[in-house]
Amino acid sequence: MESVVRNDFVSVDGHDTLAKLFRARVAAWGDRVAMREKNFGIWEAFTWADYDRHARQVAGGLMALGLRRGDVVAILSEDNKEWVFADMGAQIAGCVVNGVYPTYQAPQLKHMLEDSSAKVLIVEDEEQLDKYLEVRDALPDIVKVYVIDWKGLRGFRDPRVEPIGHLYEAGTQFQNDHPGALDRAIDGGKNDDTVVLIYTSGTTGSPKGALIPNRYLLYTMTASPDPFRIGPEDEILTYLPLCHAAERMVSLCMCLGHGTRLNFAESAETVFQNIRELSPTVIFAVPRIWEKFYSRVATLMSEATWLGRAGYAWAMGVGTRRAEYLLEGRPVPPLLAAQYRLADVLVYRNLKQLLGLDRAQFLLSGAAPISADLLKWYLALGLPVSEAYGQTETGMTTMTSVARPSPGTVGHALPSVEVRLGEQDEILVRSPSLFSGYLNNPEATASTIVDGWVRTGDVGQIGNDGALRIRDRLKDIIITAGGKNVTPSLMENALKFSPYIADAIIIGDKRKYLTCLIMIDQENVEHFAQSRAVPFTDYRSLCARPEIVELIESEVAKANRNFSPVEQVKKFKLINILLTAEDDEMTPTMKLKRSFVEKKYGALIDQMY
Repeated sequence: MESVVRNDFVSVDGHDTLAKLFRARVAAWGDRVAMREKNFGIWEAFTWADYDRHARQVAGGLMALGLRRGDVVAILSEDNKEWVFADMGAQIAGCVVNGVYPTYQAPQLKHMLEDSSAKVLIVEDEEQLDKYLEVRDALPDIVKVYVIDWKGLRGFRDPRVEPIGHLYEAGTQFQNDHPGALDRAIDGGKNDDTVVLIYTSGTTGSPKGALIPNRYLLYTMTASPDPFRIGPEDEILTYLPLCHAAERMVSLCMCLGHGTRLNFAESAETVFQNIRELSPTVIFAVPRIWEKFYSRVATLMSEATWLGRAGYAWAMGVGTRRAEYLLEGRPVPPLLAAQYRLADVLVYRNLKQLLGLDRAQFLLSGAAPISADLLKWYLALGLPVSEAYGQTETGMTTMTSVARPSPGTVGHALPSVEVRLGEQDEILVRSPSLFSGYLNNPEATASTIVDGWVRTGDVGQIGNDGALRIRDRLKDIIITAGGKNVTPSLMENALKFSPYIADAIIIGDKRKYLTCLIMIDQENVEHFAQSRAVPFTDYRSLCARPEIVELIESEVAKANRNFSPVEQVKKFKLINILLTAEDDEMTPTMKLKRSFVEKKYGALIDQMY
């Protein structure tokens, strides 16, 4: 793959838009498998030719409706092949894709469709359609709503709502009536055209629509400190919402750039099962997933025989010593290398197979900070995980190198990307992959893009070697009553390294000391309770058990040992409600929303002071 990156212009293999590149990929890869989806327990394959046929049907159907370049098409669905067909079809037609998180409710959907003046909405099923119907009277710009799964809607009649099959049929007829129209639309695309609209999470107000141009996404296909070691024979499991910038960049852009095969997870609940089943070679995961793999190993070891635990402890000792050499950039001694190979045969290989990581070649963490200790654990297993840093507004900005792992940093700026620190050590970014601004919000755009640099709102530190460290969000830095600046994410990551802690939020701004709200790891804590005959009936009663509070207290004490007294957690409370990505407290990438949680659990926080 050849790329050209010049100021605000990016091309891949001579193509300056995603639609043009897609057309070239179909011509070259038509018979190759592009994606797979499970249907009645069997993985069904779809080639690049299938991908092209359905995408062109969508494009033709949109153009038959009268949509023009720049009109917005919204998609409200879990990840599936139809999501991807609709996404590329809209781009072929010159439209802008607005992905909506499937966990969003009717008021949030209304805001996004209203703000973007969307003309067409594609929804997954009856459940998602109900959200639209609840607010349809406030959305006169919506011309048509297409439903992917019409099951349960047999008797439903609405002049605006149709099964997606009707869109495909209209698209086929349009192509017959207007030969060459789709290719002319593709040819009319430009490098700086907005192709995707990504709404920010909106934790501090209404979500803002970030305008994403072709160059932003094309750059993603080439951005890496190491040559991408992936290609058409590699597999990736797609499970995060495709409307999220990171999942789009890794799954859709890597598929288009390198031919990586997409495999759609059956659901959020089956992600680990699907990974074990597929053993993908490319794995992108948010920290919560990497933490869960580690927790599963901890659970396995607690159930293992004495010999199994001893073997694991020996293997981890060997792997850790080897990792230290790698981190220091020194050659691994031959004897230690031989011991590691033996540990891999006896221990690591079995663990990787149990987790579904036995074929993994390219592992990437992003979307949130990850514990340096967790990255060192994976390195000890022989699974170096690269960490990428970026935002919706900046695209991929930095990445750690597999050749020189550096847990605790997010690596160096990628080629053609500039990173510097501004006032209060705020990270500023300038690159070809910057967004174009916020839709209908010139004030927010002007305050975010200053003299060509994007203000990230993150506080960072650049080491002598040029590697970037993320301290925290500027607005999240805690200043205690004693005037001490504290970076909460460092302690939070240390706590989440515990197999019994799923998430944590440090409290303490303008307070005498630090406290913490903790969400326990249900699976591991339940296993702990069952193995010790601790009675409980549900998640709430589990959190109330004194034995569980003592367990978490011991985990907090372990984490405290690595911090100065003023940075240590003095008290904590357990959030006794099992939260999921569908709850207001959680982001779609499974992070607790700090400001929302602090407000909702204010009474619980007050008890600790």
